[in-house]
Parts: sequence; C-alpha cells; structure tokens
Amino acid sequence: MQELKAKIYDETNGISYTLMGNYYIPDVELPEDDDRPIGKWGRMHRTYLEEHNTLLLNHLVLSGRLHSYLADLNEQAQDRYRCIVHQMMEAEGVTGDLKRRSQWDWIQSMNSIVSRAEEIIKSEMINT
Repeated sequence: MQELKAKIYDETNGISYTLMGNYYIPDVELPEDDDRPIGKWGRMHRTYLEEHNTLLLNHLVLSGRLHSYLADLNEQAQDRYRCIVHQMMEAEGVTGDLKRRSQWDWIQSMNSIVSRAEEIIKSEMINT
C-alpha cells in the first residue's frame, strides 16, 4: 500500500491539504478579526439581506467580508444619522434654550426628529 503524504497541494483549486488520519483536510484560514461593532444599523441591514438579498449575503459570508461590510455600513449610517438630527434640530429651532424653557416641548420635538431621521436612514441605507 502506498504511503500518504502529510501535506499536498492541489493546483486546480489552489488549496493545500493536511493529512488527518485517513482524510485530507483543507488548510483554510479565517480572515483576520475585525473588532469594530456591527451596531444597530448593521444588524438591521443583515436582516434585510437575509430576507431580500440572500445572494449578496451568501457572497459576503463566503468571501469572509460580511463583518467588515456591516461595520462599515454601521459607521456610515451613524454619521449620516447624527448629521440629519443636527440639521433638523437647527431647522426647527430645537435648542438648549427650548429645553430650559419647556422640557416637554423639547422632548416631543426630539422624539419626532429622531423618528424621522431613523426612517430616512432606513430608506436610504438599510433597505437598499
């Protein structure tokens, strides 16, 4: 019987294999860890991909780029969200002075602004 080599390389697919018992196991490495959080927007977009674009989701998973893709999207969405909230606050006159004069009016205005800003982000970046 022929002795099996400890390591082999398959030129057709470019993968090295290591002998484990009677089987060759591919030498596949996971991509480097990305410590950035996926966050609220990244999780929402992943759910959208699971429901509406499984082809892209599978491609990102198989290529090892899903986490960095979602982390990038989360950062971009968070920056855009802050910008929209700030612009709406200026346009509608929601300031610290309003907060001192009437906290209830300030809370109502901010809740409205936050809700509208979230809907804008969802339509522009998450559900696309």
